[in-house]
Amino acid sequence: MKKFDIVIIGSGPAGAMAAYKAAEKGKSVVIIEKEKLPRYKTCGGGLVHRGRVRLPFSIDEVIEKEYHELVVFFENSPQFFTAKRNEPIISMVMRDSFDQFLVNKALKKGAVLMEETTALSIERSEQALILKTTEGDVHCQYLIGADGVLSNTAKMGGWKESRTLIPALEFEVVVSSEDYNRLSSKVRFDVDAVPDGYAWCFPKNGHLSLGVCTLKKQKIDLRKYYNAYLEKLDIKEIISSEAHGFQIPVGKRKDGFSKNRVFLTGDAAGFADPLTAEGISNALLSGELAASAIIDNFYDEVAASNAYQELLEKQILADLGSSAIIAFICYAQPAIRNMLLKKFGQKGCEILTDIFMGKKAFPDDLKRKIKSHVPLLKFI
Repeated sequence: MKKFDIVIIGSGPAGAMAAYKAAEKGKSVVIIEKEKLPRYKTCGGGLVHRGRVRLPFSIDEVIEKEYHELVVFFENSPQFFTAKRNEPIISMVMRDSFDQFLVNKALKKGAVLMEETTALSIERSEQALILKTTEGDVHCQYLIGADGVLSNTAKMGGWKESRTLIPALEFEVVVSSEDYNRLSSKVRFDVDAVPDGYAWCFPKNGHLSLGVCTLKKQKIDLRKYYNAYLEKLDIKEIISSEAHGFQIPVGKRKDGFSKNRVFLTGDAAGFADPLTAEGISNALLSGELAASAIIDNFYDEVAASNAYQELLEKQILADLGSSAIIAFICYAQPAIRNMLLKKFGQKGCEILTDIFMGKKAFPDDLKRKIKSHVPLLKFI
């Protein structure tokens, strides 16, 4: 019979960092992963700087490219805004090598990895949890769900679906050297290239990650808008292209993030940023927060749950709420957005860049400040 203090389902950034933190503090930890590592993970692969600098170790060896400049365009508008920083605003990673790197860090701290193992169900005894898997039963005191947007942990743990899930379509594209050289100097976002959403161009080593998403839950032909984006970028030749459709949880769960010794992190909890749909940084952080809450309150599950909620409110949930306000105006209220951009566009771009660099926090009175400039804005 396998026994651990903590079982973590999922080997992505949230799971790996939870395992790293727990193992570092002397807890016995196992990561349950249904696939064989390294494995491809559909993701734009852009890690904002605040997520990178929070890590307790360097990730330089798995960084594909670093970008100190980004540009944001708006469809059918001459307006665009550029931000530049001395430190990389966005660091590009490929999730197969990045996730493997993080898991290896956890293993060096003493964590155990069970690959090609599927979690089947959770049973509860008076003193422990019993996780039924394809490789036998695993007993633990706590279980952390870090298994992404489709989270089987959440289903097994009794959560109903309450997140806001949006559709996205990403392509890993090899283009001609001429097109690559032209497009690989900066990160690019094109707001309104998709209704209620945006398109992105993330250059990686030798290829581009191109994608489209809508921040509104709707039926939409994303491939049509992707093809239009290729034309907008004036890409002359596509040598190879691999498509990946997926969903991004840009709205957190409404029924909590822990129950009965089961904790949810990352996309399983719905922690992707509502404005940018970036999820890696909050996945890394929420994994650490879950592990910290459990470790500090190991013999009191109620206290552990309460501690996790308090940590989330201080370090993640408040920012998600502020980002959701900006996202609503940006994507759902283009007339108001354009009015604000004319007055504060570049300044707003600089402030948001500083927030994602980890240099600033969202203003506590963001709603009041926005309403002071748009008095008729009653719906936020």
